[in-house]
Amino acid sequence: MVFITLEGIEGSGKTTQLRKLAERIPNVLVTKEPGGTPTADRIRAILLDTREKIDPVAELFLFAASRRQHVTEVIRPALAEGRVVICDRFTDATLAYQGFGRLLDLDRLRGLNDWATDSLKPDLTLIFDLPEEVGLTRARSRNTKAPLDEGRFELEDLRFHRRVREGYLALAASDPKRYAVIDATGAADEVFARTWQVLQERVPI
Repeated sequence: MVFITLEGIEGSGKTTQLRKLAERIPNVLVTKEPGGTPTADRIRAILLDTREKIDPVAELFLFAASRRQHVTEVIRPALAEGRVVICDRFTDATLAYQGFGRLLDLDRLRGLNDWATDSLKPDLTLIFDLPEEVGLTRARSRNTKAPLDEGRFELEDLRFHRRVREGYLALAASDPKRYAVIDATGAADEVFARTWQVLQERVPI
């Protein structure tokens, strides 16, 4: 069993890379956060709706509730079956967005993450990195064409997204054995070549 998570700022292209990985890896379960179960998907609709005005701590608890349901209903059962699980965002997103972005206490966030997941940790976390202004422009352009209103985080200013990016890079520097930073600039196929090379070097798939 192998658990891989993909992280990055808005517009970093991680969802595209996840689809490409799913085509290459056998016996794989692809999932996402927030979401992944019927209950978690309903929480996702609240969290990402631009019409919602959510207190930062309330936002944190909604993410934790969604994650708990996701882990118990989807991720742990798949890992127990020996499958490769690839998840679009996981606990590191809470540290980056609610910790570095919203400036909530990181130690409390780590404790809540451990409680919600029973201390489940990915074997490898890929952080897709590019300048925050590039990612935000991409994300806002994408949202104008999307059928669902899921752009609440894209409404935050550039300083917020800069803190999120810096947070991801700080996490990667703190534990280079678990994290790998992928240069997310350039064409999707170029980014995938970098991503696939890292996977071949780092995890037994």
